[in-house]
Amino acid sequence: MITPSSRSVRVSLLGLPSLLAISGALALAPALAFAQDAPLVRPGAPGQASTALSPEQAIEVAQAGYSPADVRFLQDMIHHHYQAIEMVNLVADRTNDEEVLSLASRIEASQDDEIAFMQGWLKERGEMAPDPAAHAAMGHGAQHGMSASHKTMAGMATPEQMAALAAASGVEFDRQFLTLMVAHHNGAITMVEDLLDQSGTAYDPVLLNFTTDVTTEQQAEIDAMVGVLASLTEDPRTGLSAGFANAGMSARNMVLVKELRKPAGFYDPGNPSNLPPAIPAETEGEDPSYGKRGSHLSFANTDMAFRGDLMVAGNYHGFNIYRLGAEGMPSLVSSVVCPGGQGDVSIVGDTLIMSVEQHSARVDCGLQGIDDDVSKDRMLGLRIFDISDPALPRQTGVVQNCRGSHTHSVVSGPGQDGKIIVYVSGTGPVRDEKELAGCVAGLPGDENSALFSIDVVEIPVADPSKARVVDSPRVFADESSGGIAGLWRGGDHGDGTQETRRTDQCHDITVFPSLNLAAGACSGNGIILDISDPLKPKRIDAVTDKGFAYWHSATFNNRGDKVVFTDEWGGGMRPRCRVFDPADWGADAVYDIEDGKLTYRSHYKLPAAQGEKENCVAHNGSIVPIPGRDIFAQAWYQGGLSIMDFTDSANPVEIAHFDRGPVSAEHQILGGYWSTYFYKGQIYGTEIARGLDVFRLQPSDYLTQNEIDAAALAQEVNGTFNPQQQFPVEWPADPVVALAYVDQLRRAGVDGALIDPLAASLQAMKAGSGSKAAVKSAAAPLASATLDASQGWRKDALMEVIGELTA
Repeated sequence: MITPSSRSVRVSLLGLPSLLAISGALALAPALAFAQDAPLVRPGAPGQASTALSPEQAIEVAQAGYSPADVRFLQDMIHHHYQAIEMVNLVADRTNDEEVLSLASRIEASQDDEIAFMQGWLKERGEMAPDPAAHAAMGHGAQHGMSASHKTMAGMATPEQMAALAAASGVEFDRQFLTLMVAHHNGAITMVEDLLDQSGTAYDPVLLNFTTDVTTEQQAEIDAMVGVLASLTEDPRTGLSAGFANAGMSARNMVLVKELRKPAGFYDPGNPSNLPPAIPAETEGEDPSYGKRGSHLSFANTDMAFRGDLMVAGNYHGFNIYRLGAEGMPSLVSSVVCPGGQGDVSIVGDTLIMSVEQHSARVDCGLQGIDDDVSKDRMLGLRIFDISDPALPRQTGVVQNCRGSHTHSVVSGPGQDGKIIVYVSGTGPVRDEKELAGCVAGLPGDENSALFSIDVVEIPVADPSKARVVDSPRVFADESSGGIAGLWRGGDHGDGTQETRRTDQCHDITVFPSLNLAAGACSGNGIILDISDPLKPKRIDAVTDKGFAYWHSATFNNRGDKVVFTDEWGGGMRPRCRVFDPADWGADAVYDIEDGKLTYRSHYKLPAAQGEKENCVAHNGSIVPIPGRDIFAQAWYQGGLSIMDFTDSANPVEIAHFDRGPVSAEHQILGGYWSTYFYKGQIYGTEIARGLDVFRLQPSDYLTQNEIDAAALAQEVNGTFNPQQQFPVEWPADPVVALAYVDQLRRAGVDGALIDPLAASLQAMKAGSGSKAAVKSAAAPLASATLDASQGWRKDALMEVIGELTA
């Protein structure tokens, strides 16, 4: 295949004879001797004679050629451009915004000129040149007479979207117009890229220059429109100032209480913000240029795990252990340098488990990497550490597997047999079979393939050196045929839908052992597993989503009857929360679980537009354990931290947020929150570029102080939090917990005569001056009242707490 870069080299060679003529007097000329005595010919059709050509004629033939794909591209682009003109024609009667009017005028002029050029190019070569303006004069739109390929062109607005635009006015029209036009312009750029990706296209230098102009002009107009769009939002997160240590910040209903920078050894002192390397200017006065990226993920902070007063924060360079002191504030205990990938961590007692997926990772945690294709020193899989002395962790075992461990899930243990069961999700390439027996890449039909499976690992706590893979279940298999590739095969879902990855791996599997369930976010599908037998997980349901590019993570609510799946569109490295990005791409999908089956309820996406320099997409989060509600604290990379209420799973809403501006105003630097987790009253966030942040929720119209305090009382099973292992939290019989339920009933509009006396008696008990008898008496009217189904269950939960308080 000829790539755009190789094509540009070929085109530049067309000018080489003239360059040689200029340098003919130089000593190099004899060595390059282009003159030849051998004939230069163009063969004819079979049976016809060949034709002799001069070098000049041969070059003209190469320059003059064009392909059927070139013709289709221009014919399609004419229709594509004309729809932009149709949108522009709606502007004057629907808005008086000077910036929108100016942009519309600029777009109209550029689209008209380019349509004229494309029609002329086609006519000069005897090709059909569409005239969408003539169709419009007959009462038809830009889509009239278009082929199926025309109608699926990237960025084209649907008839429904065009009708909605025509019906809008004022600021709402401005938003719709700019959003549709940005998508439309991006579609034109995609069409150019698709053309240049095809072999033998755009060899005509005039056409090649035109494609460059289209990309340049469309991108310039996109940048201008995005700026105007950002000015139309009232959300303070949009347009925050950039900076590594001094970025602008926005917080709503929560407060940042602690910032910790990365420890020594986990950042580059000469380039702490990971800016791309500067390339010195070649001539005096010229501005320096920059490399495409800096040290990239080498020191990126990643996931977290908690046990008691310990927190472990993973990093591509190893991990850091913190002690949570007074009011949950972390202080560094030790830093462990052990590169190997994103380094997701889990804790079981004094055992720390760490994922390893980079092919440069070494068994001995060495920093020199591995250059050989096959090496006994390579480490892909799980590392096991003893952290009984947090100041001096020791590596006690490794588990090697075929694809490494991108993430892992502690399923159970240690049981009576002293073993921990772990599911391993590997997303890397399959290692060489010469390095580890049984590692076969294979194709979807190859039953020996190391793809299309997860790994089940046993870790004997008494001797972690004997940890091993005990099975690799085919959880994606076709239920009828047994073929290992039984789920999503990759590709889009139809016109205007997302390109979704093939399902041959899981990114995350979150287990809910008390219900024998696990939810897997598995590249092309969301799945539910029955883990009654942890060694033999069995798929019981699978779903797809037309807006998901890559199913990334899964989080249950506290009852285990809902699950939030996330889509990591763009892999976390790209800006995917821009004002024009689709609301169901790179978003959350909320499902109810009914009889073991997933039922779609809604999508949720960060409601604040982010800029081109901010990598942003749905990422890791955890439940905030407020009794009676489903609250999710979620990381959105440089989109910040968003607190979502999905108690009504069909209507999730944001109730709090925190956000910083981008790391850099000039460069797209990977940053923002990898994970945000609630633990013992605080929300902890691993900031990829900067360090570690600690937050607290604040009372608001959405959360009362009683609800916030009740969440802090929630008791984790075994005092441990692992990101892909969920146990239902429990709350003590405490007046604060009861008051949280009372506040929720009041918010729902329950008669104050039923709940106000109860609230007063509970407040007195909380202060130490109330009595059990007073609470019991005050609760009686509510206990005998009949509430509707939406609040009846909450009343029942409240009465259960009161029963324990007054027993």
